[in-house]
This record gives sequence, C-alpha cells and structure tokens, in this order.
Amino acid sequence: MSIAESASLYQEHLGKVTSPENIDRALGELSEAKPRWRDVSVAERIGLVQASLDGVAAEAESWVQAACQAKGLAAGDPLSAEEIANGPLATLRYLRLLKQTLEDIDRHGKPQIPGEVVQRADGQLCVPVMPCRGMFDSILFSGFKAFVWLDPSVTRAELDAGTAAYYQLPTGERPAGLSLVLGAGNVSSIAPTDAFTKLFHEGKVVLLKMNPVNEYLGPIFERAFGRLIDKGFLRIVYGGAEIGSYAVTHDLVDEVHITGSIYSHQTIVWGPPGEQRERRIAEHEPLLKKEISSELGNVTPWIVVPGPYSEKELRFQAENLASTIVNNASFNCVATKMIVTHKGWKDRQRFLDMVQEVFDRVPPRKAYYPGAEERFEKFAGCAPSGCPAGTLPWKLVRDVDPRETPRFFQEESFVCVLAETAIDAEDEIDFAARATELANERLWGTLGASVMVHPTFQQGAQSKAAYDRMLAELRFGTVAVNYWSALGFAMMSPPWGGYPDGSLEDPHSGIGWVHNTFMLPKPQKTILEGPLSEFPKPFWFPSHQHAVALAWKVVGLLHKPTVWKLPGLLITALKQ
Repeated sequence: MSIAESASLYQEHLGKVTSPENIDRALGELSEAKPRWRDVSVAERIGLVQASLDGVAAEAESWVQAACQAKGLAAGDPLSAEEIANGPLATLRYLRLLKQTLEDIDRHGKPQIPGEVVQRADGQLCVPVMPCRGMFDSILFSGFKAFVWLDPSVTRAELDAGTAAYYQLPTGERPAGLSLVLGAGNVSSIAPTDAFTKLFHEGKVVLLKMNPVNEYLGPIFERAFGRLIDKGFLRIVYGGAEIGSYAVTHDLVDEVHITGSIYSHQTIVWGPPGEQRERRIAEHEPLLKKEISSELGNVTPWIVVPGPYSEKELRFQAENLASTIVNNASFNCVATKMIVTHKGWKDRQRFLDMVQEVFDRVPPRKAYYPGAEERFEKFAGCAPSGCPAGTLPWKLVRDVDPRETPRFFQEESFVCVLAETAIDAEDEIDFAARATELANERLWGTLGASVMVHPTFQQGAQSKAAYDRMLAELRFGTVAVNYWSALGFAMMSPPWGGYPDGSLEDPHSGIGWVHNTFMLPKPQKTILEGPLSEFPKPFWFPSHQHAVALAWKVVGLLHKPTVWKLPGLLITALKQ
C-alpha cells in the first residue's frame, strides 16, 4: 500500500462506529462459535497461527505507515522504527513463539521450557523463558536472560500439571467462553496479542473493540487475521465509551479484558465516581458481575544503585533511560516516571545532566493521545513552551519530595514528564533496601520497575545478598536489571501484567496476565537481566540512525526465521 493509500485509509476510519445491531450480530456469531473453537485441534490452531503470521507480514508496511501518520512521524525518520517494533515486530514475535508452543504441545503434550527450572533457597520455582529456542535470541540478545518466578505455593508437580492447563484437558472438558477485549490506543501490538492470549491460551472466542485513538488499524487487523474472522472466532468492532459500555454489559459477553487506566477499570467494575460507587465497593457488590482481567499502568521507577560506573556505562544508561520517555512520545503505561537516586552519589547530577542531554537532542513529538497537554501542565507545573504547536517538550523535574509533590508518586502522568527523587542512605546496601521500600510503598502501581546496578554490586557477599533481596522484595510484575521493564512486554515469552496482589476493589496495575507464551501457571513476577552496556546499541535508542532498516530486517527474520538472514541483519546493526 502506498503512503497516499495509507493516508486515505487512516482518514476513512476516523470516527468509525459499529451499531448496537451489528454488535448483537457479531456476538451472536461468536456465541455460536464457542463450542466449535473448543473442538479445533492443535494442528488446526497451528495453521491459524501461521496464517496470522503471514497476514501480519503482508500488512506490516500498511500498519506502520498508518501508525506513523497518526503519530506525526515522517517516513524514514529513525524514530519511526518504534512503530515497526511496537507493532508488527512484537506481534510477529508473539505469534512465532505461540506457534512453537502449540507445536510442542502437538508433539510432546506441553511446551518445552528453554532451560532448567531453578529452585530458590526458600523453595520458590524460577522458570527460564529467555533466550528462547529457535528465535536466535542468544545472538540478537546476547547477555540477556529472563526467569519467571512462580507463586511460592507452586510445586514442581503443580508446575508440570498446570503448564498449558487448557490443552491438558480432554477436548470436551475444556471451558468455552466469549471474551470482550477493549483494545489499547497507544501501542499497536497490545490489542492483537491480548486477543490472541484469550483465544489460544484460554480457549475463548473474542470480540475486539478498537480504541478510538488507533481505530484506523482495525481494517488492517481484519485483513491480517482474516482466517480467524472467516472461521467465526474473532470479530472486530469500533466506537467510543458508549459502544464499549453496550458490549461490556451484553448478556453474551462472558468476561472483559481491558488495557487502559485505573479510572476506566473502576468505572467498568463499580460504576462512575460518586456515592453509589463507594457504596458498592464498601459492600463488595460490583456493578459488573463478570470476570475481568486488566493491565492498568504504573508510576514506573528506574532505581540507580550507586557504583563505580565508567563514563561509557553512564552515557549508555542515560540514553537507555531517556529512550523510555522518548518512545511513543511517552504514551506508554510503563514509561519511566520516577528516577530513584542516592542523594550522596557523586555522579548523581552528572547522570541526570546526561539524561537531559539526550532529551535536548531529540525533537519534541506530536502529543497524539487525548488530554496530553493538560496532563503536561499538571505535572510539569507550567504550560509547554519552545516547541511547535501540537507537540510537547521532554521535561525532567529533579529532586521531588513525596511530601511536597505527591502527584508524582501517586498518579501516572501518561505524558512526557520524568521526575527524580533522591534518598538518604548510609551506603549502597542501605540504599537498595530504602529504594525498594519507596518503590513498593510510595509509588502507585505494580506493573514494571527497572534497576540500574553495577556488576560489582552482585559479587560481594553482603551486596550480593542485598541485590537478591531487592529482586525478591520488589512487588512488580516485571523487574528489569539495567534495561527498561517494557523489554519484558516486547519479549512476549514472559507473562505481562501487574504483580498479583490486586483485587477488584484495588486492582493496582491490573488483574491477570497476557503473553506468557510458555503458558506457565500462577506467575508472580519476571526478572529480566541484561548487560550494563552493549555494542551494538539497541535499535530503540533514539540516536540509532539505521533503526528503521534494522527493525525491518528483524521483522523478516521473525516471519521466516533462517540463519541466512543473520549476516545482513548484523551488518545493519553494526552501522548504528
């Protein structure tokens, strides 16, 4: 599709709304398909996943062009690589891993874990999920590893029995359901991967309602996932809050999944703010009496443990951190919102200056998400200035105090404002404990956290014990060491969701998990560890001038993995 055709498609589907009558029809068709979907064999499911892989690859260019236009990115702009990575690339990785899991189930009865399960001293099981087999992860992500820590109650026997539990049941005993997926409007891979999690992990047919912010992608999804639609297992509808409310309360919808804000979740479950909502919460009488799963964001911390960092390591980590704000113009539920530093760290101000230098080099981005300017003024404390109309500048607010400016700690800004707070501590070990307490007790949400730590902190007996305690005690669904926790989302093999201590009354960052391509039972958190710096630099860094070409090569590799594609990919990566 040409850029002009993509632009026409984008305009054509702005404000598209599915009528209640057509929603009734779609839900009726899905309801009739529930038992048929349960009876579909694993081999047939593999074929449907392969058709979706081919569909995403065929639509990838149109997908990216439409998203770039909506978000104000010029064709060929290195930053447009994020629309490749956040959209078709991430979706292809998920589908590739899902296909591998289904093939394992077909051959062996369950997914094949890529390594040995580790048992901690307290008995908790940690399951390796990355690097993945057959994905060239050991080359593309050299030095990275990820383990899923299961709920401490899970035994080895329960792990074996609970992995891919849906597929271990006889076909006739498998549950059937109809899930309404309320799609996210920011990252374009969220809606399809959420829908596929419901379809292939939980065995539910899906009504996917597009978010009005990115509804222009709906026709692209309809083509990419045409086989599933033709078979009657997936339907895509459009509209705003009124249409969403109609679908949520429909008798044929068995459960609801939302990726969005805590405010949307509470309105769906308990009703609009006011006396009636408070009464329902107090009496434990939700307005929505259906199962709900959700992912609701986070005031995401980036904890900097003091250490003997080199100039190269500091600069790499400064761009690493800044890229979490620049990416998607900061409209990400896990964009870093709070840097946590040691007040006495000698490199504190120099490191913050390096982060600011990265911001100074990146032009302001289009504020495409509704309400962004108002949220910017609230958190930055001033109106945006020095940037073109319709854009917002990157803002770093240093040395905030939870007693004086609680909004930074208690509310996700969902805009390009980054705060820093400093902690008094006796030494690095004391800092690790205090920073963990601040992240757990002061910051809203439990979705993701990042910890920047020098290798020496993981080597001494006392500091190693402090490091292990930190990872064990941080109550977040993904804890990433030396990298953005969103990498756990992008890897797709780890479960993605909030730490599992939420409730309907207080869901924190959400209830339940998506992705989790090894279909593990009762995840507690993912620990993802990477190197303090690496060469070549990651293609999601804003300074990578060949990011677009590299991202497209990764798309090609994920669609049809072959070792012959690696040399060209690695040559492009080295150009930077």
